[in-house]
Amino acid sequence: MGKQKAPRRVGEKEALSVGTTIRGSAQKLNLVAGLIRGKKAEEALNILTFSKRAMAQDAKKVLASAIANAENNHNLDVDALVVAEASVGKSVTMKRFHTRGRGKSTRILKPFSRLRIVVREVEEA
Repeated sequence: MGKQKAPRRVGEKEALSVGTTIRGSAQKLNLVAGLIRGKKAEEALNILTFSKRAMAQDAKKVLASAIANAENNHNLDVDALVVAEASVGKSVTMKRFHTRGRGKSTRILKPFSRLRIVVREVEEA
């Protein structure tokens, strides 16, 4: 018996990886994701490795996971991978407070973001 196998969320020649709780705002993470959209996987890893933005390290981990998924789970050629999609969204937001003078306090919002990277195998032309 058991449950049915879940359908694939991406195409036949694609692999997916999702980072669900990346600390930082979605706006800042989207600037990093924009650097790698449409690039070859190896080139995208180099861009993220040498980027000065702090969010690039978390994005690099998600991209490396997507490449590993493509190689190990879907038997795709690593040298022919391209970053087909790098989408960013909001995740949870931790609420904290900061005490201020005269018995008052202010809210501190600590946002988390989601990063979804899809790599696709393309034929060399």
